[in-house]
Amino acid sequence: MTDAKSTPENPWPVRTVARKLLDWINRLGDVWVEGQVTQLNARSSTAFLTLRDPSVDMSMSITCNAGMIRELQLTEGSRVIVHGKISFYPNRGTLSLRADDIRAVGVGELLARIERLRKLLHAEGLFDPRRKRRPPFLPAKIGLITGRASAAERDVLTNARNRWPGAHFRVINVAVQGPTAVTQVMTALSTLERDPECDVIIIARGGGSVEDLLPFSDEALCRAVSQCRTPVLSAIGHEPDTPLLDHVADVRCSTPTDAGKRVVPDVAEEGERVRQMRDRGRRALHGWVDRERKLLDALRSRPVLSDPYGPLERRSEEVKRFRDQGRRAITQRLDREDVHLSGTKARLTTLGPAATLARGYAVVQLVTPDGPDGVLRSVTDAPSGTQLRVRVVDGAVRAVVSRSEVDSEGGGTDDA
Repeated sequence: MTDAKSTPENPWPVRTVARKLLDWINRLGDVWVEGQVTQLNARSSTAFLTLRDPSVDMSMSITCNAGMIRELQLTEGSRVIVHGKISFYPNRGTLSLRADDIRAVGVGELLARIERLRKLLHAEGLFDPRRKRRPPFLPAKIGLITGRASAAERDVLTNARNRWPGAHFRVINVAVQGPTAVTQVMTALSTLERDPECDVIIIARGGGSVEDLLPFSDEALCRAVSQCRTPVLSAIGHEPDTPLLDHVADVRCSTPTDAGKRVVPDVAEEGERVRQMRDRGRRALHGWVDRERKLLDALRSRPVLSDPYGPLERRSEEVKRFRDQGRRAITQRLDREDVHLSGTKARLTTLGPAATLARGYAVVQLVTPDGPDGVLRSVTDAPSGTQLRVRVVDGAVRAVVSRSEVDSEGGGTDDA
């Protein structure tokens, strides 16, 4: 009856659920678990401790022989590998791992794991310089993630404000070592990432052992930093310390002091740079004005500008001279043509019919009913009775042919 499917009408009792959980957990068998020791209590023959996952907020209870703890000299924060079997206590509804073997994770093993993770993240492109963002020249607000009242916090704030007194910080204090360090740093990082006024984020911590700096080589933290849109500066430990966060961050600072110097410009240096640029601008402007003044003086010294009316007057005189020359040339040409015309007129007058008539000659024309019809050139053209018109120098007379006489030399005479 108790194995039937549970329904609102037929719910399982607590003992059934507890028994089923116990059956499922027993099928799991023994396991190897890695984590970080917290809440250690080894005062009796049985030691109780909490094994925490440093990357997320998860943990489980561990029970073991206290002698194992004393033999390994474990302390809170130690990284260990535990072998045991999960136990379920139905009466309390709790789980616990009963450990029969505990091994401390040595520095060599930690470094080997960090190296394997480094190669993995590098292969995924998280260290690629092309994806790194340049921090702003002068951030409006600087986010700082560091330990409470730590030397790292003091170094960053002091050096940044010495360089730029108006630097504005938003400081979030977190655990920078131990089992809660990773989750607290990631929470603070998410908070600063959502702050629209925060232009850059610094993660700072002083020096320490490999175990102390281990949270800053955590895979989850490295991936969270790589996904930030806000530029992140890593300032972990001293110069030789290089956790994986240094490779993922947009800027790696050798120390927290270096981060304070690199996050803001030096007001004295910038003031000197402004003064130098102002001097350069002044010299450039004066040089330009001097060059333009010299060019203007050179232009004003040219004849066309020093005596602007002189060329006009000279051109006016040339126009007047050319006009007089043109007038004289035209007058001379007209005089020559007038003389030539008078001579031609005289020749025409001499050779014309009027002059011939003046010498006693006459022009005889045949007269028809329609008027004069040509000049009489032969006596044969004027038989008796022909009407004639005789033109002399001062007029014309009418005549009628009465008879014709032929000249013996080919000419002839007519009696009108």
